[in-house]
Amino acid sequence: MEFLSSLHWRYAVKQFSQQQVPEAQLQTLLEATTLSASSYGLQPYRLIVVKSTKLRQQLVAHSYGQDKVANSSHLIIFAAHRHVGNETVSRYIARYSEVTGVPIEELGRFSDHMKSALAAKSAQQRQEWAHQQAYIALGNFLTCAAQMRIDSCPMTGIDTQQYDQILGLDKLGLTTTAICPIGYRHEDDKQASAAKVRFDFDDLVVRL
Repeated sequence: MEFLSSLHWRYAVKQFSQQQVPEAQLQTLLEATTLSASSYGLQPYRLIVVKSTKLRQQLVAHSYGQDKVANSSHLIIFAAHRHVGNETVSRYIARYSEVTGVPIEELGRFSDHMKSALAAKSAQQRQEWAHQQAYIALGNFLTCAAQMRIDSCPMTGIDTQQYDQILGLDKLGLTTTAICPIGYRHEDDKQASAAKVRFDFDDLVVRL
């Protein structure tokens, strides 16, 4: 299947070429990512697209020297909301009403249920929950990129506090979850021809 072929094709790129992802392709990939599943549909995260060479060069020092952060077409930051709670739900309810045409006053029970579920978590648990939703989006992003033959390299080996500071995410009420340089593999990247090492199907899939 073409889908499986795309997943066999993708790998964590070690060296990107200088080829740039066309704006139309980038737009499609980002739009696909916005359609990712999330708990209650709340999507407590944002995608930050960093094209600036100056900014990305600053970030290399806080990425354990991994220069693909700077030497790629674009750097995508998956950033979770810092403050998750009633405002998160109210924002979604307003959007739900706008899209479906259902008056906000008729969505009270739905809204209260979500607010109650979030209120039952500690602040730390709500923050972790937001990061988990961002990871779901990252997974979808990687799959869609592979389908489009756009290379990627998901990364969490970074100093998230420094990322937040350099990118001004604190002011946006966000905090870095993970990052993903994208672009096209360099012809000298030996990892491209390396065997894909994964456990066998039966080692990972349990049928009950």
